[in-house]
Formats: sequence, structure tokens, C-alpha cells
Amino acid sequence: MKAASRPHPTTHKLHKLLAQTGLGSRRSMEQLIQSGQVTVNGRLATIGTRVGPDDTVRVNRRIIKLGFISELPRVIIYYKPEGEIVSRSDPEGRASVFDNLPAIHSARWIAIGRLDYNTSGLLMFTSSGELANRMMHPKFEVEREYAVRIRGELSAGQMQQLRNGVKLEDGKAKFERLEVGGGEGANRWYRVVLKEGRKRLVRRMFEAFGFTVSRLIRVRFGAISLPPRLKRGHFLELDQKEVAAILASLA
Repeated sequence: MKAASRPHPTTHKLHKLLAQTGLGSRRSMEQLIQSGQVTVNGRLATIGTRVGPDDTVRVNRRIIKLGFISELPRVIIYYKPEGEIVSRSDPEGRASVFDNLPAIHSARWIAIGRLDYNTSGLLMFTSSGELANRMMHPKFEVEREYAVRIRGELSAGQMQQLRNGVKLEDGKAKFERLEVGGGEGANRWYRVVLKEGRKRLVRRMFEAFGFTVSRLIRVRFGAISLPPRLKRGHFLELDQKEVAAILASLA
């Protein structure tokens, strides 16, 4: 009687799995492989190399733990306070958002977009470089919602112009939605929604009409909103159902 053959293990493209660990984008992982810094079971990897759960992958001699199809990336949300930078190092020695994040083994936390030093609110991190790149890529048009306080009050005409688009030094920009949020005296609140994340974009759009933004809070990124119970400087990890919903929205 002929012995039953053992099923071949499922394999996946190496550069894709490396990107999911947070080491970089798929393209940068291809470049890493081409540079000869990646080995699989002791042999130099090449573009197109496929690996399975039993393979040992090293980058510059460091063993990399790869996530396979059954494993979803980790995602945490963080309530960034004003006065923290979204960087791991700073010549000025300022506080970093990464100082308050939980430890993660065999990977690193990747910020999904950024918030400037004086902006607070929802900041998302993931263990997957691929997920981060997809959420930030302009073609997916992931919405960002902000609460904005300015000194002064927009006219109806200015609000319409901001919805239609204003010309900035790096191109035209517009709010997908712009609504009055209340306020008294010299300050007014507005709620705005954009589908891109250019540097200081919300502030620059208001500045184009002579208004200074005195408070800026991101309250939503895509389908994820800032939970009312989350305190400033604290984080919350999403469960697998919530992560799967994010992945499905980007499919």
C-alpha cells in the first residue's frame, strides 16, 4: 500500500510578510532582499522567495518572527496630548508618543499618519507596515475628522470656499465636510473632514483666510473614533473583530 503523501505547507511571499512585521513597505523590503541582507534557512533570499511557518528568516543575522494568514496585525489607538512628537528620537529631547506605548515583541509600532506637536487626539499604531501604508495612501481616501477652534468666525462664503477647495503652496485642498461646532466670544469651534494627511493641512487651510487655529483635535480616523473613555496619554488595543473591519474597509 502506497504511503499517503504529506501535504505541502502553505507559503507566502517573503517581502509581503516582512512588510507586515513593520520593518517597512513592500517596496523597501524588496530592496532589502536585493541588497543581500535577508536569508531564509541560511541561504540568501531573492525577489519572489516564498516562506512557510517552519522557515527561519534573518535580517542581518536577526531572526524575524513572521505573521501568517491566520494572524491579524495588532492595532492600538492612543490619545495624543499636545506637547508630544510622533518620532522615536528628537534632538531637542521632547516627549515622544512612543514613550507611552506597550512593548511589542519581534516587531515595532508604526504610526498611521502623524499629528504635529501642538495637535492632540486620535493616533493609531499598528504592527503591520502594509496596513499603515494602505491607510495613509491617498488612493484609499481614508477620512480624518477634526474638531477645530479658531479665533474669529468664518463667513458663509468662506465656509463654501473651504468645501470647494483653496489653493495652497503644495496644491489645492478642500474639506469634504465643514460644520459649525459652537463657541462663544472670540473663539468658534468647527468640525472638518478631509481625505488626505498633508503636513499641517487643517491649520494651513484656515490660515489661508487669516484665521489662527488655537486648538486642533483629531476625533476620527477612518472607521475608528476617539473613545470618550480614553484619557489623554493612554492607549487602547483594538480587538480582532475591529481589526478585521479595518482590513475589510481597505480591501
